Amino acid sequence: MGHDFRKNLRSELDFQGLTVKELSARTSIPIATLDCYLGTRATVPSVDAAFKIAQALQVSVEYLVAGEMANMEKSLKAPNREVQEIFKWIESLNSEQRKAIYKMIVAFKGNNKNV
Repeated sequence: MGHDFRKNLRSELDFQGLTVKELSARTSIPIATLDCYLGTRATVPSVDAAFKIAQALQVSVEYLVAGEMANMEKSLKAPNREVQEIFKWIESLNSEQRKAIYKMIVAFKGNNKNV
């Protein structure tokens, strides 16, 4: 779990453009502790710490532990055909394109509170 958590946490921090210092401020977890989770030894966080990190990043603990594919696979099994197609298209995009789509969805959700 440690290496996957480390990799997924680093990926999410990079994706959101956050520093360890900013995550520390959001979670009240010391920078040195976060550095242990991100370091080569990949210390495994407690359940409480993992929950705080996931909450601060607005992702699930499962995502941090299992990664992007775990969430994708669940969504692809959803009965809604449109959702399945959207995920297939998104998977084919490069990183920059996915970030652009993500920003559009966030903006759309912000403008449409009932979505």
